[in-house]
Amino acid sequence: MGSFLEKLFGKKEPEVFTISMGAVPAWLDGREKTARSVLLADTAEPRKKIRAAVLALQQITQTIAQAEQDTGLHPKLMSIARNSLPQFVKAMNASLAKELPDEIEEFYPAAAECLKSCLNNTKGQGRYLLAVLPEEMKEVRSGIAAIGHEINTITASLARYRKEIDNIHAALALHTTLLDIRSDIGKADEKDRRITSRITEITDRITAIGQELQTFPADERMTEVSALKTVCQEAENKRDAAIRTNAALSMTASHVFRKAEKIAVRQKHPSEIAVLRQTMELLSDHKVPDTGDLASALAAACPLAERMIAAGEITLKNKEERAIFSDTNKFSATICASCSDLGLLEDACRIAEEKLASHPLLARIHSLEREKTQLETMLGKERQARAELAEWQLKTQEKIPGLTEELSKKIGDLVGGGVQLQTDDQRLA
Repeated sequence: MGSFLEKLFGKKEPEVFTISMGAVPAWLDGREKTARSVLLADTAEPRKKIRAAVLALQQITQTIAQAEQDTGLHPKLMSIARNSLPQFVKAMNASLAKELPDEIEEFYPAAAECLKSCLNNTKGQGRYLLAVLPEEMKEVRSGIAAIGHEINTITASLARYRKEIDNIHAALALHTTLLDIRSDIGKADEKDRRITSRITEITDRITAIGQELQTFPADERMTEVSALKTVCQEAENKRDAAIRTNAALSMTASHVFRKAEKIAVRQKHPSEIAVLRQTMELLSDHKVPDTGDLASALAAACPLAERMIAAGEITLKNKEERAIFSDTNKFSATICASCSDLGLLEDACRIAEEKLASHPLLARIHSLEREKTQLETMLGKERQARAELAEWQLKTQEKIPGLTEELSKKIGDLVGGGVQLQTDDQRLA
Protein backbone atom coordinates (compact mmCIF):
# COMPACT_ATOMS: atom_id res chain seq x y z
CA MET A 1 0.00 0.00 0.00
CA GLY A 2 2.79 2.39 0.93
CA SER A 3 4.61 1.73 -2.33
CA PHE A 4 1.36 2.18 -4.29
CA LEU A 5 0.64 5.57 -2.66
CA GLU A 6 4.20 6.71 -3.31
CA LYS A 7 3.81 5.87 -6.97
CA LEU A 8 0.43 7.58 -7.09
CA PHE A 9 1.26 10.81 -5.26
CA GLY A 10 5.03 10.75 -5.40
CA LYS A 11 7.46 10.24 -2.55
CA LYS A 12 7.03 12.89 0.13
CA GLU A 13 10.10 15.06 0.45
CA PRO A 14 11.43 15.60 3.97
CA GLU A 15 10.50 18.99 5.38
CA VAL A 16 13.25 21.59 5.55
CA PHE A 17 13.38 23.90 8.58
CA THR A 18 13.84 27.49 7.39
CA ILE A 19 15.12 30.20 9.71
CA SER A 20 16.71 33.60 9.22
CA MET A 21 20.11 34.34 10.68
CA GLY A 22 18.65 37.12 12.80
CA ALA A 23 16.03 34.80 14.33
CA VAL A 24 18.54 32.17 15.45
CA PRO A 25 19.34 33.58 18.96
CA ALA A 26 15.67 33.92 19.95
CA TRP A 27 14.89 30.49 18.53
CA LEU A 28 17.80 28.92 20.43
CA ASP A 29 16.67 30.68 23.61
CA GLY A 30 13.21 29.20 23.13
CA ARG A 31 14.76 25.78 22.51
CA GLU A 32 16.72 26.05 25.74
CA LYS A 33 13.63 27.02 27.74
CA THR A 34 11.67 24.16 26.17
CA ALA A 35 14.47 21.72 26.94
CA ARG A 36 14.43 22.93 30.54
CA SER A 37 10.68 22.49 30.76
CA VAL A 38 10.91 18.99 29.30
CA LEU A 39 13.65 18.06 31.77
CA LEU A 40 11.62 19.26 34.72
CA ALA A 41 8.51 17.48 33.43
CA ASP A 42 10.39 14.23 32.75
CA THR A 43 12.04 14.23 36.17
CA ALA A 44 9.08 15.43 38.25
CA GLU A 45 7.62 11.94 38.82
CA PRO A 46 11.00 10.23 39.41
CA ARG A 47 11.92 12.89 41.96
CA LYS A 48 8.57 12.43 43.65
CA LYS A 49 9.11 8.68 43.76
CA ILE A 50 12.63 9.08 45.13
CA ARG A 51 11.38 11.31 47.94
CA ALA A 52 8.66 8.75 48.67
CA ALA A 53 11.21 5.92 48.64
CA VAL A 54 13.45 7.85 51.04
CA LEU A 55 10.50 8.38 53.37
CA ALA A 56 9.60 4.70 53.14
CA LEU A 57 13.17 3.72 53.95
CA GLN A 58 13.14 5.99 56.98
CA GLN A 59 10.03 4.24 58.20
CA ILE A 60 11.52 0.81 57.52
CA THR A 61 14.65 1.82 59.40
CA GLN A 62 12.56 2.82 62.42
CA THR A 63 10.76 -0.52 62.22
CA ILE A 64 14.08 -2.36 62.10
CA ALA A 65 15.28 -0.43 65.12
CA GLN A 66 12.29 -1.69 67.16
CA ALA A 67 12.07 -5.18 65.63
CA GLU A 68 12.10 -8.21 67.93
CA GLN A 69 14.62 -10.84 66.98
CA ASP A 70 13.92 -14.56 66.68
CA THR A 71 15.03 -16.16 69.93
CA GLY A 72 15.59 -19.43 68.14
CA LEU A 73 18.62 -18.11 66.32
CA HIS A 74 22.09 -19.27 67.17
CA PRO A 75 23.55 -17.30 70.05
CA LYS A 76 26.43 -16.12 67.88
CA LEU A 77 24.02 -14.67 65.31
CA MET A 78 22.07 -13.02 68.06
CA SER A 79 25.24 -11.40 69.37
CA ILE A 80 26.22 -10.14 65.91
CA ALA A 81 22.74 -8.76 65.33
CA ARG A 82 22.75 -6.89 68.63
CA ASN A 83 26.06 -5.24 67.72
CA SER A 84 25.29 -4.51 64.05
CA LEU A 85 21.71 -3.30 64.34
CA PRO A 86 22.38 0.03 66.13
CA GLN A 87 25.23 0.83 63.77
CA PHE A 88 23.14 0.03 60.70
CA VAL A 89 20.19 2.11 61.94
CA LYS A 90 22.48 5.02 62.74
CA ALA A 91 24.13 4.86 59.30
CA MET A 92 20.80 4.61 57.47
CA ASN A 93 19.33 7.51 59.40
CA ALA A 94 22.38 9.63 58.52
CA SER A 95 22.14 8.69 54.83
CA LEU A 96 18.40 9.32 54.61
CA ALA A 97 18.47 12.56 56.59
CA LYS A 98 20.44 14.48 53.96
CA GLU A 99 18.32 17.11 52.23
CA LEU A 100 17.27 16.59 48.61
CA PRO A 101 17.21 20.10 47.00
CA ASP A 102 14.45 21.24 44.65
CA GLU A 103 16.70 22.17 41.71
CA ILE A 104 17.30 19.15 39.51
CA GLU A 105 21.04 19.87 39.08
CA GLU A 106 21.42 19.73 42.88
CA PHE A 107 18.77 17.07 43.48
CA TYR A 108 20.44 14.53 41.18
CA PRO A 109 23.89 14.34 42.85
CA ALA A 110 22.30 14.45 46.32
CA ALA A 111 20.00 11.53 45.45
CA ALA A 112 22.88 9.62 43.88
CA GLU A 113 24.96 10.15 47.01
CA CYS A 114 22.04 8.95 49.17
CA LEU A 115 21.73 5.82 47.02
CA LYS A 116 25.45 5.11 47.20
CA SER A 117 25.49 5.60 50.95
CA CYS A 118 22.49 3.30 51.50
CA LEU A 119 24.05 0.59 49.35
CA ASN A 120 27.25 0.83 51.36
CA ASN A 121 25.23 0.49 54.55
CA THR A 122 23.60 -2.75 53.34
CA LYS A 123 26.96 -4.12 52.29
CA GLY A 124 28.48 -3.13 55.61
CA GLN A 125 26.59 -3.66 58.87
CA GLY A 126 23.44 -4.59 56.96
CA ARG A 127 24.82 -7.88 55.67
CA TYR A 128 24.87 -9.26 59.22
CA LEU A 129 21.16 -8.56 59.59
CA LEU A 130 19.98 -10.63 56.60
CA ALA A 131 19.75 -13.79 58.64
CA VAL A 132 18.21 -12.04 61.65
CA LEU A 133 15.71 -9.71 59.94
CA PRO A 134 15.25 -11.17 56.43
CA GLU A 135 11.86 -9.55 55.68
CA GLU A 136 12.84 -6.12 56.93
CA MET A 137 16.16 -6.20 55.03
CA LYS A 138 14.27 -7.31 51.91
CA GLU A 139 12.13 -4.19 52.22
CA VAL A 140 15.29 -2.07 52.64
CA ARG A 141 16.77 -3.53 49.46
CA SER A 142 13.48 -2.98 47.64
CA GLY A 143 13.40 0.68 48.72
CA ILE A 144 17.02 1.21 47.62
CA ALA A 145 16.26 -0.47 44.29
CA ALA A 146 13.32 1.91 43.79
CA ILE A 147 15.62 4.90 44.29
CA GLY A 148 18.15 3.39 41.87
CA HIS A 149 15.50 2.83 39.21
CA GLU A 150 14.29 6.44 39.38
CA ILE A 151 17.86 7.77 39.37
CA ASN A 152 18.49 5.83 36.17
CA THR A 153 15.44 7.52 34.66
CA ILE A 154 16.74 10.94 35.70
CA THR A 155 20.18 10.06 34.37
CA ALA A 156 18.73 9.39 30.92
CA SER A 157 16.69 12.63 31.00
CA LEU A 158 19.71 14.66 32.09
CA ALA A 159 21.83 13.11 29.35
CA ARG A 160 19.27 14.11 26.72
CA TYR A 161 18.97 17.59 28.24
CA ARG A 162 22.73 18.14 28.41
CA LYS A 163 23.17 16.98 24.83
CA GLU A 164 20.45 19.39 23.76
CA ILE A 165 22.00 22.25 25.74
CA ASP A 166 25.48 21.50 24.37
CA ASN A 167 24.09 21.65 20.83
CA ILE A 168 22.25 24.88 21.60
CA HIS A 169 25.35 26.53 23.08
CA ALA A 170 27.50 25.30 20.19
CA ALA A 171 25.01 26.72 17.69
CA LEU A 172 24.87 30.02 19.57
CA ALA A 173 28.68 30.22 19.62
CA LEU A 174 28.79 29.64 15.85
CA HIS A 175 26.10 32.27 15.31
CA THR A 176 28.07 34.75 17.44
CA THR A 177 31.23 33.97 15.49
CA LEU A 178 29.45 34.64 12.20
CA LEU A 179 28.06 37.93 13.52
CA ASP A 180 31.54 38.91 14.72
CA ILE A 181 32.91 38.12 11.27
CA ARG A 182 30.20 40.25 9.67
CA SER A 183 31.09 43.10 12.02
CA ASP A 184 34.82 42.69 11.38
CA ILE A 185 34.29 42.60 7.61
CA GLY A 186 32.20 45.76 7.86
CA LYS A 187 34.97 47.48 9.79
CA ALA A 188 37.51 46.20 7.27
CA ASP A 189 35.43 47.61 4.40
CA GLU A 190 35.35 50.98 6.12
CA LYS A 191 39.09 50.82 6.74
CA ASP A 192 39.67 49.91 3.10
CA ARG A 193 37.64 52.96 2.03
CA ARG A 194 39.76 55.20 4.26
CA ILE A 195 43.00 53.71 2.91
CA THR A 196 41.77 54.06 -0.67
CA SER A 197 40.87 57.69 0.00
CA ARG A 198 44.34 58.39 1.41
CA ILE A 199 45.98 56.62 -1.55
CA THR A 200 43.96 58.79 -3.95
CA GLU A 201 44.93 61.96 -2.08
CA ILE A 202 48.62 61.01 -2.00
CA THR A 203 48.64 59.95 -5.65
CA ASP A 204 46.96 63.18 -6.72
CA ARG A 205 49.49 65.22 -4.75
CA ILE A 206 52.44 63.30 -6.25
CA THR A 207 51.01 63.92 -9.72
CA ALA A 208 50.61 67.63 -8.96
CA ILE A 209 54.20 67.86 -7.71
CA GLY A 210 55.45 66.08 -10.84
CA GLN A 211 53.56 68.52 -13.04
CA GLU A 212 54.96 71.52 -11.15
CA LEU A 213 58.51 70.17 -11.34
CA GLN A 214 58.13 69.81 -15.10
CA THR A 215 57.46 73.55 -15.39
CA PHE A 216 60.74 74.63 -13.79
CA PRO A 217 63.17 73.97 -16.70
CA ALA A 218 61.28 76.63 -18.69
CA ASP A 219 61.21 79.10 -15.79
CA GLU A 220 63.17 82.28 -16.59
CA ARG A 221 64.77 82.13 -13.13
CA MET A 222 66.64 78.97 -14.17
CA THR A 223 69.22 81.27 -15.83
CA GLU A 224 70.05 82.70 -12.40
CA VAL A 225 70.24 79.20 -10.94
CA SER A 226 72.57 78.05 -13.75
CA ALA A 227 74.86 81.01 -13.17
CA LEU A 228 75.01 80.29 -9.42
CA LYS A 229 75.77 76.63 -10.17
CA THR A 230 78.64 77.69 -12.42
CA VAL A 231 80.06 79.92 -9.69
CA CYS A 232 79.78 77.01 -7.22
CA GLN A 233 81.49 74.61 -9.60
CA GLU A 234 84.37 76.98 -10.30
CA ALA A 235 84.85 77.63 -6.59
CA GLU A 236 84.83 73.89 -5.90
CA ASN A 237 87.40 73.27 -8.68
CA LYS A 238 89.76 75.90 -7.25
CA ARG A 239 89.31 74.56 -3.75
CA ASP A 240 89.90 70.94 -4.82
CA ALA A 241 93.08 71.92 -6.70
CA ALA A 242 94.34 73.75 -3.62
CA ILE A 243 93.51 70.71 -1.47
CA ARG A 244 95.52 68.44 -3.75
CA THR A 245 98.53 70.80 -3.70
CA ASN A 246 98.37 71.21 0.07
CA ALA A 247 97.94 67.46 0.61
CA ALA A 248 100.97 66.66 -1.57
CA LEU A 249 103.18 69.05 0.44
CA SER A 250 101.78 67.82 3.78
CA MET A 251 102.19 64.12 3.01
CA THR A 252 105.74 64.57 1.70
CA ALA A 253 106.84 66.50 4.79
CA SER A 254 104.96 64.13 7.14
CA HIS A 255 106.74 61.13 5.60
CA VAL A 256 110.13 62.63 6.56
CA PHE A 257 108.90 63.74 9.99
CA ARG A 258 107.64 60.18 10.65
CA LYS A 259 111.16 58.86 10.03
CA ALA A 260 112.51 61.52 12.37
CA GLU A 261 109.99 60.48 15.03
CA LYS A 262 111.14 56.84 14.90
CA ILE A 263 114.75 57.95 15.34
CA ALA A 264 113.76 60.20 18.27
CA VAL A 265 111.92 57.26 19.87
CA ARG A 266 114.98 55.07 19.38
CA GLN A 267 117.24 57.73 20.86
CA LYS A 268 114.76 58.39 23.69
CA HIS A 269 114.27 62.13 23.13
CA PRO A 270 110.73 62.75 24.43
CA SER A 271 110.71 66.49 23.72
CA GLU A 272 111.65 65.89 20.08
CA ILE A 273 108.96 63.15 19.82
CA ALA A 274 106.32 65.59 21.07
CA VAL A 275 107.39 68.33 18.62
CA LEU A 276 107.39 65.96 15.64
CA ARG A 277 104.02 64.40 16.52
CA GLN A 278 102.34 67.79 16.98
CA THR A 279 103.63 68.91 13.58
CA MET A 280 102.39 65.73 11.86
CA GLU A 281 98.97 66.09 13.49
CA LEU A 282 98.63 69.64 12.14
CA LEU A 283 99.74 68.55 8.67
CA SER A 284 97.38 65.55 8.55
CA ASP A 285 94.31 67.20 10.18
CA HIS A 286 91.26 67.17 7.88
CA LYS A 287 90.60 70.76 8.97
CA VAL A 288 92.76 73.61 7.69
CA PRO A 289 95.26 74.35 10.49
CA ASP A 290 95.91 77.79 11.94
CA THR A 291 98.85 79.22 9.96
CA GLY A 292 100.46 80.63 13.11
CA ASP A 293 100.36 77.26 14.88
CA LEU A 294 101.64 75.50 11.77
CA ALA A 295 104.50 77.97 11.29
CA SER A 296 105.59 77.55 14.94
CA ALA A 297 105.41 73.77 14.73
CA LEU A 298 107.45 73.68 11.49
CA ALA A 299 109.99 76.08 12.97
CA ALA A 300 110.57 73.57 15.80
CA ALA A 301 110.36 70.33 13.75
CA CYS A 302 112.30 71.20 10.61
CA PRO A 303 115.67 71.75 12.39
CA LEU A 304 115.32 68.31 14.01
CA ALA A 305 114.77 66.64 10.63
CA GLU A 306 117.60 68.69 9.04
CA ARG A 307 120.00 67.58 11.76
CA MET A 308 119.14 63.91 11.22
CA ILE A 309 119.46 64.35 7.43
CA ALA A 310 122.88 65.96 7.84
CA ALA A 311 123.95 63.14 10.20
CA GLY A 312 122.94 60.56 7.63
CA GLU A 313 120.22 59.15 9.91
CA ILE A 314 117.55 60.08 7.36
CA THR A 315 117.92 59.58 3.62
CA LEU A 316 115.72 61.69 1.35
CA LYS A 317 114.16 59.42 -1.29
CA ASN A 318 112.89 61.78 -4.00
CA LYS A 319 113.14 65.29 -5.40
CA GLU A 320 110.01 66.44 -3.58
CA GLU A 321 111.56 65.60 -0.19
CA ARG A 322 114.85 67.19 -1.22
CA ALA A 323 113.05 70.34 -2.45
CA ILE A 324 111.29 70.75 0.92
CA PHE A 325 114.26 70.13 3.18
CA SER A 326 116.79 72.00 1.06
CA ASP A 327 114.96 75.21 2.08
CA THR A 328 112.59 74.63 5.01
CA ASN A 329 111.89 78.35 5.46
CA LYS A 330 110.54 78.50 1.92
CA PHE A 331 108.51 75.32 2.51
CA SER A 332 107.03 76.74 5.70
CA ALA A 333 106.06 79.96 3.94
CA THR A 334 104.63 78.03 0.96
CA ILE A 335 102.50 75.60 2.96
CA CYS A 336 101.24 78.31 5.34
CA ALA A 337 100.24 80.39 2.32
CA SER A 338 98.58 77.30 0.86
CA CYS A 339 96.59 76.84 4.06
CA SER A 340 95.54 80.49 4.02
CA ASP A 341 94.44 80.22 0.38
CA LEU A 342 92.61 76.97 1.11
CA GLY A 343 90.67 78.60 3.95
CA LEU A 344 89.63 81.46 1.67
CA LEU A 345 88.62 79.05 -1.09
CA GLU A 346 86.51 76.99 1.32
CA ASP A 347 84.77 80.18 2.48
CA ALA A 348 84.12 81.07 -1.15
CA CYS A 349 82.60 77.61 -1.78
CA ARG A 350 80.39 77.90 1.29
CA ILE A 351 79.15 81.36 0.29
CA ALA A 352 78.44 80.21 -3.28
CA GLU A 353 76.57 77.12 -2.04
CA GLU A 354 74.48 79.18 0.38
CA LYS A 355 73.54 81.62 -2.40
CA LEU A 356 72.56 78.71 -4.65
CA ALA A 357 70.57 76.91 -1.94
CA SER A 358 68.76 80.09 -0.92
CA HIS A 359 67.56 80.90 -4.42
CA PRO A 360 63.71 80.80 -4.29
CA LEU A 361 63.35 78.62 -7.36
CA LEU A 362 65.87 76.02 -6.19
CA ALA A 363 64.45 76.10 -2.65
CA ARG A 364 61.03 75.39 -4.13
CA ILE A 365 62.38 72.50 -6.22
CA HIS A 366 64.14 70.93 -3.24
CA SER A 367 61.05 71.34 -1.06
CA LEU A 368 58.87 69.63 -3.66
CA GLU A 369 61.36 66.81 -4.16
CA ARG A 370 61.53 66.18 -0.40
CA GLU A 371 57.74 66.20 -0.19
CA LYS A 372 57.50 63.82 -3.14
CA THR A 373 59.97 61.40 -1.55
CA GLN A 374 58.02 61.43 1.72
CA LEU A 375 54.71 60.95 -0.10
CA GLU A 376 56.09 58.02 -2.11
CA THR A 377 57.17 56.36 1.15
CA MET A 378 53.69 56.94 2.62
CA LEU A 379 52.07 55.63 -0.58
CA GLY A 380 54.08 52.40 -0.36
CA LYS A 381 52.98 51.85 3.24
CA GLU A 382 49.33 52.55 2.42
CA ARG A 383 49.38 50.12 -0.50
CA GLN A 384 51.01 47.48 1.69
CA ALA A 385 48.33 48.03 4.34
CA ARG A 386 45.58 47.69 1.76
CA ALA A 387 47.14 44.49 0.38
CA GLU A 388 47.38 42.98 3.88
CA LEU A 389 43.79 44.02 4.61
CA ALA A 390 42.58 42.43 1.36
CA GLU A 391 44.41 39.21 2.23
CA TRP A 392 42.77 39.17 5.68
CA GLN A 393 39.34 39.82 4.17
CA LEU A 394 39.79 36.96 1.70
CA LYS A 395 40.88 34.50 4.39
CA THR A 396 38.06 35.60 6.70
CA GLN A 397 35.47 35.37 3.91
CA GLU A 398 36.66 31.83 3.17
CA LYS A 399 35.75 30.78 6.72
CA ILE A 400 32.10 31.78 6.36
CA PRO A 401 30.74 28.86 4.25
CA GLY A 402 32.21 26.28 6.62
CA LEU A 403 30.91 28.05 9.72
CA THR A 404 27.46 28.52 8.14
CA GLU A 405 27.31 24.85 7.19
CA GLU A 406 28.36 23.87 10.70
CA LEU A 407 25.65 26.12 12.17
CA SER A 408 23.06 24.56 9.85
CA LYS A 409 24.17 21.11 10.97
CA LYS A 410 23.91 22.05 14.64
CA ILE A 411 20.40 23.41 14.15
CA GLY A 412 19.61 20.32 12.07
CA ASP A 413 20.69 18.13 14.99
CA LEU A 414 18.27 20.04 17.15
CA VAL A 415 15.26 19.86 14.80
CA GLY A 416 16.10 16.43 13.43
CA GLY A 417 16.05 17.39 9.76
CA GLY A 418 17.35 19.67 7.03
CA VAL A 419 17.88 23.37 7.67
CA GLN A 420 17.91 26.39 5.38
CA LEU A 421 19.57 29.47 6.83
CA GLN A 422 18.43 32.77 5.36
CA THR A 423 20.53 35.93 5.60
CA ASP A 424 20.23 39.44 4.20
CA ASP A 425 24.02 39.83 4.25
CA GLN A 426 25.61 38.26 1.19
CA ARG A 427 28.95 38.10 3.00
CA LEU A 428 27.44 35.46 5.31
CA ALA A 429 25.65 33.56 2.54
